[in-house]
Amino acid sequence: MSTYSLTSRYPLTALAMAVALLAGCSVTPTYKVPETPQPAAYKETPSDADKAAAGWTAAAPADTLERGPWWQLFGDPVLNQLADSIEVNNQNVAAAIASYAQARALVAEQRASLFPVVDLNGSGTRSGGGGNTQTANQYRANIGASWEPDVWGKLRAGVGNANASLQASAADLAAARLSAQGELATNYFALREADAEKALLEQTTEGYERVLQITQNRFDAGIAAKSDLLQAQTQLASARIDQITLVRTRATYEHAIAVLLGKAANDFSLAPAEWKITVPDVPTGLPSTLLQRRPDIAAAERRVAAANENIGIARSAYFPSLNLTGSFGYGAASTGGLFNASNNLWSLGLTAAQTLFDAGATKARVSGAEAARDQAIASYRQAVLTAFADVENQLVATRALVQQQDLRKAASEAADQVEAQLLNRYRAGQVSYSDVVTAQQTALTARRALVQAQVNRQTTAIALIQSLGGGWHAASE
Repeated sequence: MSTYSLTSRYPLTALAMAVALLAGCSVTPTYKVPETPQPAAYKETPSDADKAAAGWTAAAPADTLERGPWWQLFGDPVLNQLADSIEVNNQNVAAAIASYAQARALVAEQRASLFPVVDLNGSGTRSGGGGNTQTANQYRANIGASWEPDVWGKLRAGVGNANASLQASAADLAAARLSAQGELATNYFALREADAEKALLEQTTEGYERVLQITQNRFDAGIAAKSDLLQAQTQLASARIDQITLVRTRATYEHAIAVLLGKAANDFSLAPAEWKITVPDVPTGLPSTLLQRRPDIAAAERRVAAANENIGIARSAYFPSLNLTGSFGYGAASTGGLFNASNNLWSLGLTAAQTLFDAGATKARVSGAEAARDQAIASYRQAVLTAFADVENQLVATRALVQQQDLRKAASEAADQVEAQLLNRYRAGQVSYSDVVTAQQTALTARRALVQAQVNRQTTAIALIQSLGGGWHAASE
């Protein structure tokens, strides 16, 4: 590395050169948002006829997705209360907030590098020796400053990198919020579905108990076989086992909700309540708006911008680094005359340093930065493609679940009728008890499948809202 220094002998020359060099140009590539596929419309959007047949609840107001509290579309006050506390108590969100604060601090640190560093120094020395050497005092006080002119745009690239990283961190924070909110809503409705299934099993168990008593009476009267009684007992025991399983499942969802709210599982409980089976009509908008709405896409794009700035930082090593220094102070043999005008000292200098040979290290760093940018571009495009696929997947699932719910409702109603008819015929001695058991099992399975279809529609609506970006969207550039 070679170095050239202009000392205080040529202060005006050094200052003039520094000002002239400030007119330099940046070596950072001009940034453009990478191109990505943008379909004109979603392929799997349900038709208006499908929505009308499914009894969708219109999003009221439809701009709730833009304003933030998208969970209000489901009309559940308990869910609204829980979701509001996610921001304060969820630890993943808290970690994302801390990461965002760290990114803000880094931006402030990088911006500070654009300005001179000023320091104040003071010293006092006393020297002497043997023989006739006289003892001498020397006192100094001075203010010094150093400044690295951003001739090649290296410092500005550092600030740009920090700003882009800050924006990516903000998007990460929004993604963490959305993930926690979506997981909370999904677990909440799964818990309500468990409550509904448990209530359904309680009613079914009561019916099985009555059938068991009928069978017991018929067996005691010598009308029914022992196998009928054993089948009734087995069916009742199986229903009770399912109830116990649902109690465990409900507790698991309750514990998961506690963790999402930042609470210990033993300090949180959620009482049974009415399950509002509301499925909102989620406005999808145009595919092009997805690039502004999804925080993970925004974060990926901002990381491309940050990687682009790193290329400029790496390229700046091809050019000389410059440093402008100056100081003004006083020096004297006694403190009394330290600040006399005749004792003032000053200096002004410009230092330039240039690497002459590094065996290709700078070129390798530039190539590495360009490869990192290309990797970030690929990750961004992959995020966009994945996002479009997510939306299409949830749309097709939404449409399929609408059809499934209608069929499951019809199947449940038919199974209920078959169960009632066979039970009446059994009491009249027209059919065997095994026919009744089969009908009861089919009816119970159909009822539970209908309940599961209802909660699946809600959780799919949540997944669709998440895939659309929830209640957050990036500002237009």
